[in-house]
Amino acid sequence: MALSASDVAAMYSLLANSMSADHRIRGPAEEALAQSESRPGFCSCLLELITAKDLASQVDVRLMATVYFKNSINRYWRHRRDSSGISNEEKVHLRQKLLMHLREENDQIAVMLAVLISKIARIDYPKEWTLKELSTKRLTADQRNFAEISSHFFDYSWRLWQSDVQTILHGFSALPQSYNSNTGDQHHELYLTCERWLLCSKIIRQLIISGFQSDSKCFQEVRPVKEVSPVLLSAIQSFLPYYSSFQEQYPKFWDFVKRACTKLMKILVAFQSRHPYSFGDKFVLSSVMDFCLNRITDPEPYLLSFEQFLIQCMVMIKNILECKEYKPSLTGRVMDENGVSLEQMKKNISSAVGGVLTSLLPNERIVHLCNVLITRYFVLTASDLEEWYRNPESFHHEQDMIQWTEKLRPCAEALYIVLFENNSQLLGPVVVSLLQETMNSCPTSVTEITPALLLKEAAYGAAAYVYYELSNYLSFKDWFNGALSLELSNEHPNLRIIHRKVAVILGQWVSEIKDDTKRPVYCALIRLLQGKDLSVRLAACRSLCLHIEDANFSQREFIDLLPICWDSCFKLFEEVQEFDSKVQVLNLISILIGHVSEVIPFANKLVQFFQKVWEESSGESLLQIQLLVALRNFVVALGYQSPICYNILLPILENGIDINSPDELNLLEDSMLLWEATLSQAPSMVPQLLSYFSRLVGIMERSFDHLQVAVNIIEDYIILGGNDFLSMHATNIAKILDLVVGNVNDKGLLSVLPVIDILIQCFPMEVPPLISSTLQKLIVICLSGGDDRDPSKTSVKASSAAILARLLVMNTNSLAQLTSDPSTSLLLQTSSIPVQENILLCLVDIWLDKVDNVSSIQKKTIGLALSIILTLRLPQVLDKLDQILSVCTSVILGRNDDSTEEESSGDMTSSTSPDEGTIPSKEFRKRQIKFSDRINQLSLEDSVRENLQTCAAIHGESFNAAMSNMHPSAFAQLKQALKMP
Repeated sequence: MALSASDVAAMYSLLANSMSADHRIRGPAEEALAQSESRPGFCSCLLELITAKDLASQVDVRLMATVYFKNSINRYWRHRRDSSGISNEEKVHLRQKLLMHLREENDQIAVMLAVLISKIARIDYPKEWTLKELSTKRLTADQRNFAEISSHFFDYSWRLWQSDVQTILHGFSALPQSYNSNTGDQHHELYLTCERWLLCSKIIRQLIISGFQSDSKCFQEVRPVKEVSPVLLSAIQSFLPYYSSFQEQYPKFWDFVKRACTKLMKILVAFQSRHPYSFGDKFVLSSVMDFCLNRITDPEPYLLSFEQFLIQCMVMIKNILECKEYKPSLTGRVMDENGVSLEQMKKNISSAVGGVLTSLLPNERIVHLCNVLITRYFVLTASDLEEWYRNPESFHHEQDMIQWTEKLRPCAEALYIVLFENNSQLLGPVVVSLLQETMNSCPTSVTEITPALLLKEAAYGAAAYVYYELSNYLSFKDWFNGALSLELSNEHPNLRIIHRKVAVILGQWVSEIKDDTKRPVYCALIRLLQGKDLSVRLAACRSLCLHIEDANFSQREFIDLLPICWDSCFKLFEEVQEFDSKVQVLNLISILIGHVSEVIPFANKLVQFFQKVWEESSGESLLQIQLLVALRNFVVALGYQSPICYNILLPILENGIDINSPDELNLLEDSMLLWEATLSQAPSMVPQLLSYFSRLVGIMERSFDHLQVAVNIIEDYIILGGNDFLSMHATNIAKILDLVVGNVNDKGLLSVLPVIDILIQCFPMEVPPLISSTLQKLIVICLSGGDDRDPSKTSVKASSAAILARLLVMNTNSLAQLTSDPSTSLLLQTSSIPVQENILLCLVDIWLDKVDNVSSIQKKTIGLALSIILTLRLPQVLDKLDQILSVCTSVILGRNDDSTEEESSGDMTSSTSPDEGTIPSKEFRKRQIKFSDRINQLSLEDSVRENLQTCAAIHGESFNAAMSNMHPSAFAQLKQALKMP
């Protein structure tokens, strides 16, 4: 039954009771409201309560009504199969009522209603409603719809924007005259206009950004960009002077001016990024770029404190300098309908923009901009130094990791790098000259923090950031020996400013540091790592990572520094407090372990360190991930001595592979990699490791995200665990294989099939009955079609066929039982695979067809399987005799060609066997399994010769008739292969 206006009072009582602290009152009210949700008129009743003027003071009840209203709209506005939803008539009423109540005074209620209006518009457009939310949709049809309505919205919104900006500027000019008069209402009205204008600016931005396809894709001019951009720039120029005059007297309007100027510059940046060609018009680009360059290089004094605005000016210049649409293109020709190539259109626009840029940025202005960026914006301020001294860790990370668009100095650095890269030949000598000048003005003996010292630090930074291009104009060796190393000899506390920048330079210039300078640079970084200032030490830590990871890292020059490096890292980790700092130090330790050979002498210290880190990192999953990476490197570095760290390693590993652990989502991937490394380096299987295998079942049941690592782990268990592994985990291995085969794509199958092969190789009698369902799936794979034009499916079918061939050779009865089992036939039937004859004979056809798609050892396996087929008492064998013998002949003769190489490989293997007392590696065990493979020990020639005789005895004259049908050349090759007279 529908609700009506007469139910509003009852609805009010229910909402009020639903907030009662007494559950005896609250419970029935909540239940009654839940039952009313799906009744027609429920939303209308709620909206009456929300908009009722006499209930304006009952905020709690209205807020609760708004929550129920929002939930009901979300559930029932769309028509659903399980409910009638809200009727079209009620929807019309709700839309009208919502639009009439746009001036809601309660902020919480107003926000929720605004969101609901946008959601309704998003659902109802284009038939019932339009609104901005549509611009966030990404489907082509939705974007086309938004483009259609943009033109309707734009003209009105733009006129309103222009009218409001005039009103605001007029109001601002009148503020001084009305300062002492009672004009609070006027100020409030003006401020509301300001807020409306800001909202209108956002709408204009959205309409131009989302309402038009990017002109870099469609090559069509976006007229509003050319119309709006100059007006936005004019508004910025009009508002900026008020930035200084309003700060004291009108803080509310001063805040608006800040927001307005920053927002308008961001809109211009967005226009340039979205529609670069339209923005490249000489009347737009030249005025905007000239304005931004002037604000950066010659700002009014008051602007120096307006950092957010200066950042946006720098972002604009950087984006223009980097814009690929403004650079000459080397791509091919794409013709439009008028016969003019789009590439030519692009070149024409790029050429025109290039001319504008050249006129705006002559060499003198480029050099001036470069000097200003370094000497004004790179220089540390008093507040920077205060922050550094107060919290050096925080200062380091802000300089090292902050987004370049968030702070003025990183933004200036980013602009400088782009400017230098575009003009390296011009600016290289300029920067070197500035560097030399600042070093001469401030010798290494200076200890006071003077402007000259800060300017030298800025010049050092400029040289650090463009090391690659600057190396053509500056010899690092001369610079290091003549200045940088001398800077480090001055240990006055104030010189931390220079020391930190030297540490950065030594890391940035790593590729330019030659062999004769590596040793003193390593020593310098270790010395900086031992310093007193945490910011300097963390900078040295980062630079050391760059050196150790460098392809030309000299372990010989570094090896004797290892003891002090380890101790310095351990000490630094203890002293830092911030999470990012600990991750950075742990990363250096991990990199050290992975790149130096001398790890075992420090194993005990590292074990103690890892134990402490693990205990202190509870709940810090990112830190624990870094620890897992370090542990993996540690295990690999220890090799077969890795059990010395099992006391700490195994509990950490057990926690990481527990799918019920709270941190499973973050730690599982790295824990599995650690698990794999632990098994790979283990000299023998220990009970704890053996027991962990059951965890792999749960991991694979959850997802196949880590399939390749899981496959490697299974292989490690087979090789390392042997019979003990199989006896304990036979059921688990069967579960995993049955879970994977048939449920992963071809790439996944190709990764898991070798595991099945090695299982059958190592346990030919025990494994087949355990994994019979998996083997049946392999039969289905082999006999299914669809691989003619799909190389991956061909590889899967060929590899599966080779595994079944191995099974026939190593456990003939098992494959015979499997192919004759009724459940196999049923599975084939369920998979819609028609089988006209014996399944085993169908497999013979697959072996014959896919023998050329497998490896050498698999070819021999298939050859042996085909020779066994010759012994079957089936007349169909003779129909395939010619093909079987042809394949066997080609395999024998082909393997004879490779015999010399195999023999030498075998000799090499035997000569590299472990010495007495050493532990064989995993790779050695794999080679041992490979060369003890029964397939390698069997002679295909003997097998074919003997089974051919058996075939003759079984079939008599029919056999002779079949042999006589062989082509003479094929028969001659057979005799050659079998060494028959």
